[in-house]
Amino acid sequence: MATKSPQNGGSGNANRKRKRAAANKEKQLAKVEAKEEVVENPSKKRELPPFKNKQKVLILCSRGVTHRYRHLMNDMRMLMPHGKKESKMDDKSHLGTINEIADLNNCNDVLFFECRKKEDLYLSWSSMALHTMDEMKLTGNAMRGSRPILSFDKGFEEQPHWLLVKELFVQVFGTPKGHRKSKPFIDHILHFSIVDDKIWFRNYQIVENEKKERTLVEIGPRFVLHLHRIFDGSFGGPTLYLNPNFISPNRMRQMQRKDVANRFLERKISKQLREKKEEELVLPENEIDNVWKA
Repeated sequence: MATKSPQNGGSGNANRKRKRAAANKEKQLAKVEAKEEVVENPSKKRELPPFKNKQKVLILCSRGVTHRYRHLMNDMRMLMPHGKKESKMDDKSHLGTINEIADLNNCNDVLFFECRKKEDLYLSWSSMALHTMDEMKLTGNAMRGSRPILSFDKGFEEQPHWLLVKELFVQVFGTPKGHRKSKPFIDHILHFSIVDDKIWFRNYQIVENEKKERTLVEIGPRFVLHLHRIFDGSFGGPTLYLNPNFISPNRMRQMQRKDVANRFLERKISKQLREKKEEELVLPENEIDNVWKA
C-alpha cells in the first residue's frame, strides 16, 4: 500500500492556508472599497418614509335632534371620508366627556351637533351657532369620498379670529391624502365666504362639457354659520373671542313675542280711547224734544 509522505501533507496544508488568507484579504479590500464609495457619494441619502396625515374628525349629536338637523349632519359626514360617526350623547351638561370619546377614537377634531328647545341647532367645534334653511334638492354626480378643493374668500385674512376659523375648516374638511376611505380624485370645491358677519358654505361640482370647458355646479348641502364664541380649550376654557353682534335664537323669539304683545296692547289701548271718544261725542238729551210727543 502506498502512503503519502509527511512533507507532501504539510505542503498541501500550507497551500490551503495561503488561499484562505488571500480570500480574507480580498474580502477586507472589498469592504474598504464599499466604504469609500459611500463616502464619495454623499448625494445618495437615505429615503425617508412618506408623511401620513392621520387627521380624523369625530361627528356626533345630542339626544333629541330633529330629522332635519340629522339629515344635515349626515350630509356633512359624507363630505368628510375621514370622519367617524359616534352614537348620540345623552348628557349635555358634561361636554368634557366628548374629549375622552375623541381620544378613544383617535380623532383630532370634533363636530358636536346640539339641538336646543327642539328648534335651534348649535354646532360646537368652536361654539358656532348653526342655522339651516328649508330642505332643497340639488342635482349633482360628485363621487363620494373624493378629495375637495377648499376655497376661502379674502375676508378670512382680515381679522385674527377669522384666521383661526379658517385653520379649523382646513383641519376638519381637508381630506388627508391616501386615506383608506377617500378616492384619489378631486371633483368638487368647498367654498367658504363671509357675508354680513356670517359664514356661508357652498359645495360645487367641477363639470366638463363637450368642449372640455370646466364649470361649477352647486350640488349641496348648503348652510350658514354664525360665529358665537371661541374657547381656548376643547368645549371649555377662557374665551378668546366673543361675537358682540350675535343674538341667540331664544332671545330673538322673546323679542318677537314681546313685539306681538306690544301690538296687542296698542290695539287694546286704541280701542279704549276710541270708545271714550265716542262717549264724549254723544249729545245730551234735550227736554224740549219731548214737549210735542205728549
